[in-house]
Amino acid sequence: MLIAIAYRNLWRNRRRTLLTLSAMVVSSSLLILALGVFSGMLEDMLASATEQYHGHLVVSKSGYQDNHDLYATIRDEKLPVMLENRPEVVAASPRLRAYGLLSGRDISRPAELLGIDPEREEKVTTLMAHLVAGRPLPSAAGNGALIGSGLARRLGVGPGDQLVFVTGAADGSIGNDLLRVTGIFSTGDSGHDNGLVLVGLPWLQQLLVLPGQVHEIAMRVNDPMAAAGIADRLAAELPPGLDVFDWGDLLPEMREAVASFDVSRMIVVLILYAATGLGILNTFFMAVMERTREFGILMAIGMRPRTVRAMVLLETLQLGLLALLLGGAIGLLMTWLMQRFGIDLSGQITPVTYAGGTILPRLHAAFDPVNVWMPCGLLLVVCMVAGYLPARRAAKLQPVAAIREE
Repeated sequence: MLIAIAYRNLWRNRRRTLLTLSAMVVSSSLLILALGVFSGMLEDMLASATEQYHGHLVVSKSGYQDNHDLYATIRDEKLPVMLENRPEVVAASPRLRAYGLLSGRDISRPAELLGIDPEREEKVTTLMAHLVAGRPLPSAAGNGALIGSGLARRLGVGPGDQLVFVTGAADGSIGNDLLRVTGIFSTGDSGHDNGLVLVGLPWLQQLLVLPGQVHEIAMRVNDPMAAAGIADRLAAELPPGLDVFDWGDLLPEMREAVASFDVSRMIVVLILYAATGLGILNTFFMAVMERTREFGILMAIGMRPRTVRAMVLLETLQLGLLALLLGGAIGLLMTWLMQRFGIDLSGQITPVTYAGGTILPRLHAAFDPVNVWMPCGLLLVVCMVAGYLPARRAAKLQPVAAIREE
């Protein structure tokens, strides 16, 4: 009975109720969409930082990640297979790294050579998926090389051209050999595009005189956000002298960016809903003031003050639930459309590198349940808090004075 009365009272001033409802629906639906777009940007940054180069987890010799010591190698060739057999690990890729001078035509540039097994590497990172010219690195790579677009431009080379790489080998000699460019990749990350070259692992092992040895094993896991927990479990099982790092250890700026996003999301929600709450408060204060005489009559014929308070709170609850359903549905629909189609901004802006990741020139949304239940839940809380003061005022009215109110 009280619910039906509250619903009828809610629509007595239809225009005011619709205006308040529309403000609540628009604010919640746009907030859900905005949070989805922010999640999409964060997802792009995390993917570019981890899946383009580092991987989600990395196993290496103790101290190697600090100074990239040429001699800090792993000799266990069965370790990648053992890691891949874990249920949370999707794939593992052994790598060898060298730094030296790369020459093409009459120009030389410093470069990082990453020796990989192409079949394994493409299951861990997306570097080879960013090919813009030539062909992928073959499984039997030989002396083939994939070179970053910026480095290729500086050296003036393209697919089919030859390069000379010079570096220090593990036996103290000067390692040098020819490379043939098979393809050019472009990731949007200037650090990779301007200085990275992918080569076959056997070729680089021979050049560095490190047969059967690698510097690290990069891994891809099912849930990147759970990488820290997986790293802790792996650390207890690895042989002595080996360390395991999650992407947060390798990219502390990215870990801070993820943490700051969670805080920023809450701040944005609170600021927007503070303004929405003022609108709800105004609506129900006006409704209570207009119905002062009505409330006085109801209490004079026996309605308890707590019942009056409950009736006004039920009105705010019904308005909040209706706004929650409509705003949530519209917000989910807009998030789905933005996730499916997105907006390409490559003609207006260029990729931006931040915290070790790259923000791509596109707008797209990523679905995260928190981006839905947080705005919807807080909308209901704000609605009830804003409705409490008018309900409290209505319950404290004196029947005789309220009846005389014009």
